[in-house]
This record gives sequence, C-alpha cells and structure tokens, in this order.
Amino acid sequence: MLTRLSLNEERKPMSLMDTLKRWFGGQGSPPAAGSQPRETSAAPSVAASTQATPNASIRIHPAVDSGLKAGSKSFRGGTLHCHCANDRVEVTVTSQCAHNHVCGCTKCWKPEGALFSMVAVVPRDSLSVTAHEEKLEIVDPSAAIQRHACKECGVHMFGRIENTDHPFHGLDFIHTELSDDAGWAAPEFAAFVSSIIESGANPDNMDKVRGKLKELKLEPYDCLSPPLMDAIAIHTAKAKGIL
Repeated sequence: MLTRLSLNEERKPMSLMDTLKRWFGGQGSPPAAGSQPRETSAAPSVAASTQATPNASIRIHPAVDSGLKAGSKSFRGGTLHCHCANDRVEVTVTSQCAHNHVCGCTKCWKPEGALFSMVAVVPRDSLSVTAHEEKLEIVDPSAAIQRHACKECGVHMFGRIENTDHPFHGLDFIHTELSDDAGWAAPEFAAFVSSIIESGANPDNMDKVRGKLKELKLEPYDCLSPPLMDAIAIHTAKAKGIL
C-alpha cells in the first residue's frame, strides 16, 4: 500500500494507480519474510471450500484459502502477537476491525508462501502496545504508513499514519491473523491485485488468481474498494475546497 503525497505540491499528470502508490507505498521493498501464522479459533465459514475448482492450486493466504470465517457483531477486539518463541510483542486492540481485505502490494507483510497479505484498519486510539515495545522498529520511515515490525521475527504488528493530511489519518493497519481471538471481521475484498506480479508472481496465472478470489467472495480490485476510493476522493475534494 504508498509513499506520502503532499496536497500542496505541484500538480503533474499522474494516473490513479500512481497516486495510490505514492500515498501508500505500493512499490518498494519485497515483503518481509516471516513464519506461517498461528492457527486461529474456529468460526463459521462464510465461503465454501474450493478444492474441486480449476483454481484450487492457487493459494491466496492461509487464513482464507479454505473459506472465509465470519466475524462477530459483538466482538470488541483482542490481542495480536509476533511470531517470536519468547518475549513476544503484544498489541492490544479494543475495537472490531473494519475494511478487512487481502492486499497484493509489495510493502504489506505476508506470511511465507502467501500471494497476498491480509490487512484491516482500527481506530488509532483503540490500539496500544502492551508487551515488548522495545522490540519494534519502523520498517520504512519514508512511507506514508509507518509499519512497526518486530526486529527479531520481522512480523509487522501495526501500521500508523502520522501525516494529518492523509485521508486515512486516525486509522491503524493491523493483521488480524496475528490474533488467537475469534470474531474479527472477515475480509471483504482484494486490493492491488496486479501488484503481486511485482513480488514475483507469474503473470500467466493472473486469471486463475482473480478466479480464486471471486470464488472466495473477495472481489478483486487493482486499487482499493469503491468505498475507500470514495473516501480518498472526498478527502481530496475537501482539501481543494470543492466540498
């Protein structure tokens, strides 16, 4: 997801995809290596297994490959842990997440072997580091999303936007797979699908990838979902005085 875009800089012709990548850091360093995510508690499936389909060999992300797990309307947050065997970093979130999705960009952390990361947002004031904060470091200080990762295992614990002019300032980005708590909202869509090619995915398989995403009820987009794109456009219009 892109590097920071100044709302006051000189306007130059730029595609929507280029603008998004500048905001969220969609191009850049390869995804950090990490071990496979820990198993999470079982929850009702909201998408059937696709083992018998032509796209069965495609692996999107371990948390969704066998079907989506429905969230709970009464869920009020939980704890996330890094993958270290000892002295694990712990992040506590006191709210349900929103806009959970799988993301193909090159900066979001992905478990080993996954084509996509799985990312959601929570209110900034609902997130706190509750254990071993000293092990965290910012992966890329120049990126709009300041991704705080464990220095030992490399897992990204949360991403934070410090630029108050950014459309998503006030939201922190998390990976709900790092939690053993059941009830997190299920992924809703797939973002930056084409960007998996930048991470080394075979371009010849893109039809199968999009087919698998649709089987999982994760509508594939080569940017963000329409509601999030609208949010960006509204923010920009307000900054220009149009709204």
